[in-house]
Amino acid sequence: MTVERQIRFWLVGLAVFVVALFFLRDVLLPFVAGMAVAYLLDPICDRLERSGMSRGLATAILTVLFIVVAAGAVLLLVPVIAGQLVNLVKNAPDYLDTLRTSAVNVISIIEARVEPAVIEKLRAALAGSAERLVNWTSGLLGGLISGGVALANVLSLLIITPIVTFYLLRDWDRIVETINSWLPRDHAPTIRRLSSEVDERLAGFLRGQGLVCLTLGTFYAIALSMAELQFGLIVGMIAGIASFIPFVGAIIGLLLSIGLALVQFDDWVRIAIVAGIFVFGQLVEGNFLTPRLIGGRVGLHPVWIMFGLLAGGALFGFVGMLLAVPVTAVIGVGARFALEQYKDSTIYTGTGERDGDPDARE
Repeated sequence: MTVERQIRFWLVGLAVFVVALFFLRDVLLPFVAGMAVAYLLDPICDRLERSGMSRGLATAILTVLFIVVAAGAVLLLVPVIAGQLVNLVKNAPDYLDTLRTSAVNVISIIEARVEPAVIEKLRAALAGSAERLVNWTSGLLGGLISGGVALANVLSLLIITPIVTFYLLRDWDRIVETINSWLPRDHAPTIRRLSSEVDERLAGFLRGQGLVCLTLGTFYAIALSMAELQFGLIVGMIAGIASFIPFVGAIIGLLLSIGLALVQFDDWVRIAIVAGIFVFGQLVEGNFLTPRLIGGRVGLHPVWIMFGLLAGGALFGFVGMLLAVPVTAVIGVGARFALEQYKDSTIYTGTGERDGDPDARE
């Protein structure tokens, strides 16, 4: 088989694989989650194996510990979160009435100072926005209520993910060796070097950004609760999880917390304290957490991470968001390698001949 036919064959295979992922995206969540957990736990398993423990025993211990920690976190946080969600739903009408009263007061002040034509345009715009917001919220709640597929995904995540994690973690080194044996011999060193670079950048980002999210989520939840903001735990957790996307977590958390503070507090000082919590969190993240836990060794630009997460979410849903960072890391390393090859080629360096003058030499 010629090189061109081999390239065509693998490109067609890649296209079929991507199409299959798209159609199977609803059942991939537990498998992708199991792969992610196994990838993160593999260095610890290797360390235990080097200390004299068998691979199977190290895998069993780590899998059980992961299940215990995850179950403990769920049992500890779910009752509190559920209680806050119930209170939020119960208090939502009062909050809406407060916001409506505040809006009426603001409109009254505007009416006294702005021309009637501008007021009518403002009202029309707000009415359209309110209708779109209601329709979006209704669709979201309807999807949550009738989300049988979502419930099935949660159950499969709880049952299948630990099984997938165990088998992948146990056979991780064997899988890597098998894939290594398939590499073309002439290009194997280059592929190994690129794979090692992808692994280094991906592991650095996932572990570093995971610690950043955990630290920020814990800080926001505790600080907002100490500021006596109702539902501060939920807002803090949402902000912490969303911090996986650079800057998005702080923006979402700030908007949610300020909105809740406006309907709960009459004192502007307490509202300013809530806003100051997120300003302080961003200062700590930008000047301490991110430089220390992630640093510049990762090589994944925040813009590309945001694009990858949004594109993956749009194409494959939550599974796409899980796969977005690894795919972005692979594309980034591949693009840098292609740029290195281009700068070493005669296309970049030139052949020594000037355009229009083949006899001229540098």
